[in-house]
Amino acid sequence: MTNGTNLKTTCILQLRKNKQKTNEDKFKAAMTEAVDESLSSFSSLDKQNIYSQLENAFKIKKQEIPSKIENFAVAIEQMFGVGAKLIEIRIVEAIHKRVQDFVFFPKKGDVVFKEYVASLRAFLLLTS
Repeated sequence: MTNGTNLKTTCILQLRKNKQKTNEDKFKAAMTEAVDESLSSFSSLDKQNIYSQLENAFKIKKQEIPSKIENFAVAIEQMFGVGAKLIEIRIVEAIHKRVQDFVFFPKKGDVVFKEYVASLRAFLLLTS
């Protein structure tokens, strides 16, 4: 005699969002870290004071720098004059350490910070 027990099995499948960083997230992280590292490299600068000035005078929060590069470049030029170029160079060096496979070819032979960052963003968005 066989027992005709009817077994019902329930299977629950839970889907989660992919928590991998997008290329835009990678760009923002690299840029934010590079700016922070660069400002820290100057012993005469008070990094927190600079971030406060950026936020209060120029309406740029630290986490907004990657999406407001042009405004950020103008702000540091107004804050530091010709010294802003040195800060920009340090940021470019710090980014290069993080994204070593990125190569930039300037249009007119000179590295322009805003063009460099725009090219980096495009590179990261195209790579997987």
